[in-house]
Amino acid sequence: MKSLLTALGLCLLFPLSVFAGTSEVEKALAAALPQFEIKSITESKMDGMYRVVDQRGQIIFASSDGQHFVTGELYSTSGGQLLNVSEQERQGTRVEQLANLKEGDRITFPANGKQKAHITVFTDIDCGYCRKLHNEVPRMNELGISVSYLAFPRAGVGSSSYDKLVSVWCAEDRLDAMTEAKAGKTLPRKSCENPVSAEYALGNALGVNGTPAIVLDDGALLPGYVPAEQLAKGLGIL
Repeated sequence: MKSLLTALGLCLLFPLSVFAGTSEVEKALAAALPQFEIKSITESKMDGMYRVVDQRGQIIFASSDGQHFVTGELYSTSGGQLLNVSEQERQGTRVEQLANLKEGDRITFPANGKQKAHITVFTDIDCGYCRKLHNEVPRMNELGISVSYLAFPRAGVGSSSYDKLVSVWCAEDRLDAMTEAKAGKTLPRKSCENPVSAEYALGNALGVNGTPAIVLDDGALLPGYVPAEQLAKGLGIL
């Protein structure tokens, strides 16, 4: 599916028709932005604007009269502080969606002893920084951080990276298989019922556009590699 910005670039000459209510918003967007697959339409925290979310988590704000729409982040100055309302809402969505996962869908390297923190990492086998981050996992576990992996094959479903992730999820010892795969070893190709495609779609919906992507328990998203010590300091463990 084309990105929202691409869709907008193709459709800027098509104004939204006048509407009142979410059903009319949907009709107007379907006519003007057919590439934008609507997931939800709600009133935004900005008076007179609707918040429209697509299946990939992309957001636009549409005016209540249907004549204008904008993309980008919504900020609030309430209390004299600048708050990114859009990211705050995305964090809530991440927490909710990750909580709905089955425990067996994750591959978790548990903390040694008492767990002090937990992170969820969208990962790809062939990503160099994913492999570098995996080398930090033993130290994270020592520091009391549990690491749960979700699949995000950057090349997409059906790619070589996708097949490798499926083999990891279908392995008898998934932790060992993940470590061997991240070390560049070739795993026996296996297939089974697995969540790899669903987790790739989930990552896209939650704003993941690269790997590794670290999601904290409060829904905050940290894109890229973070060393164990730095992560622990950020989590208030050190």
